[in-house]
Amino acid sequence: MSIERDHHVLVFAPIGRDGPAAAELFRSSGLEAINCRNLSELVSEMTAGVGAVFVAEEGLFGQDTAPLGQWIANQPPWSDLPFVILTSHREQPAVVAWRRNIVALLRNVSLLERPVQPMTLTSAIQSAMRARGRQYEIRAMLQAREQTAQQLEKLVVERTRALAEANEQLRLEMNERARVEETLRQAQKIEAIGQLTGGVAHDFNNLLMVISGGLDMLDRQTDPSRRRRLMDGMVQAAQRGASLTRQLLAFSRRQTLRPEPVDVAAQMGGMRELLDRSLRGDVHVEFDFPDNLWPVEVDPGELELVILNLAVNARDAMPNGGTIVVRGENLPELNDEQIAGDFVRLSVVDTGIGMGPEILSRVFEPFFTTKEVGKGSGLGLAQVHGFTTQSRGTVRIRSEIGKGTNIELYLPRSHNVPSRELHLVDLNMTRPTRSNHGRILLVEDDDEVAALVSEMLAQLGYEVTRTASGAAALGALADGRTVDLVFSDIMMPGGMNGVELAREIRRRRSDIPVLLTSGYSEAAVHDAQLAGIQILPKPYHLDDLAAALSAVRSEFRLDAEAKRSNRC
Repeated sequence: MSIERDHHVLVFAPIGRDGPAAAELFRSSGLEAINCRNLSELVSEMTAGVGAVFVAEEGLFGQDTAPLGQWIANQPPWSDLPFVILTSHREQPAVVAWRRNIVALLRNVSLLERPVQPMTLTSAIQSAMRARGRQYEIRAMLQAREQTAQQLEKLVVERTRALAEANEQLRLEMNERARVEETLRQAQKIEAIGQLTGGVAHDFNNLLMVISGGLDMLDRQTDPSRRRRLMDGMVQAAQRGASLTRQLLAFSRRQTLRPEPVDVAAQMGGMRELLDRSLRGDVHVEFDFPDNLWPVEVDPGELELVILNLAVNARDAMPNGGTIVVRGENLPELNDEQIAGDFVRLSVVDTGIGMGPEILSRVFEPFFTTKEVGKGSGLGLAQVHGFTTQSRGTVRIRSEIGKGTNIELYLPRSHNVPSRELHLVDLNMTRPTRSNHGRILLVEDDDEVAALVSEMLAQLGYEVTRTASGAAALGALADGRTVDLVFSDIMMPGGMNGVELAREIRRRRSDIPVLLTSGYSEAAVHDAQLAGIQILPKPYHLDDLAAALSAVRSEFRLDAEAKRSNRC
């Protein structure tokens, strides 16, 4: 509809002079009036814009009012066009019925009966115009609301697009940051691996030099004392290699720990002789443990090695002698960014030269050492860190140049009663006694290792049959030969490792005990422990081998006797 014609009055009174007279009356009252000569013109003018319609009812008699009815029905929701109809005095039933239909057709109707005063007619039209004006106000508000909604929708679309672009940019930045961080981590890993392999290669090459050079010199020496010194040097080199491997596993937190309740005061007291023999005469050790010190949940043997390692470091930090204090304290309900709960703080305090901040920031790095070449592997404190972390604790270090160093181990409290047995480091390894003769099936794929182990087993009095794989071992057992024990490496070629071999032997020949050995294979070692199969870690000495074989056979006999008793 046209806004310019919203205030027009349309007049439809085509009979006589009613139409022009009414139009002139409305104009004299300040209204814009248009006199329509026929119904078609009325509908057309209504479409162009209208405020109210004045109709003389006789002008509609006999007319086709369908276009008018269709226009009214198609009005928008805000529109309800007012009609003022001038009626006659005729009250015949047909006229009354027709008039009722016209009112229903036009909907918003005011009826004025002739004769009507000009003021009454003008007042009725003005009232209709005011009602129509309110409709136009509603239309304006609806249009404004629609326009606002469209603007808001457009703004939402724009903001959504901007947010999507920002999110996409953020995602790209996050991906780029993740890529950079991953690249940095990989670079740090490569650097750490390079440092690690370089240190391992350096130390092991030195050890291999001692062993290979000593073996070369053995054939060239006839003096028994010199041969003895060469052999002692090779034995020490082998022991250093085993210790280095142990430190590597501790640093990487992959060593197999056997935690149990440990009385720290009793365990450390049992180490006094070991510490005295490992330190110089001008270095003294003092223990400071309260009577109510809690037990801790750790591997006792590894704890001793850690304390021994720290004591040796403290000794080296006191070139002019001094005192090392090993102190224990209860820390109830400890809660910080690393650990929480009840802990025992085990401190090793020295009065040595101390360390500055630059060295302190690197002390736990593998192969970082301030000692002279050949005086240390640089894995000591890394091993301490690995042990405490794997034991669900942590380690902290405080040091100041000229005032000494305090290394603190935070170990989890145990609520169980410790065993009275002390797991002390054995410094006096004795040679094994000759065991009873028996037949052992040795499963080892490395020829040189197999030759050495065969000699060791023969030295212990065993008759040895060797195979190089699990499948060959099962074949040897299938031919009916007598075997008292199977001794197998865990990692072997051929698709069957030692644990799988042991399980298959248990299924086929439950009368044969199995002992496994391994340099290191975390997953297989874990499987063996779950299956209850004993493992002898490499490298091992002759007496270690003898003790392990004896323990396996004794345990197997006890289990067999227990099963027979249960059947009886």
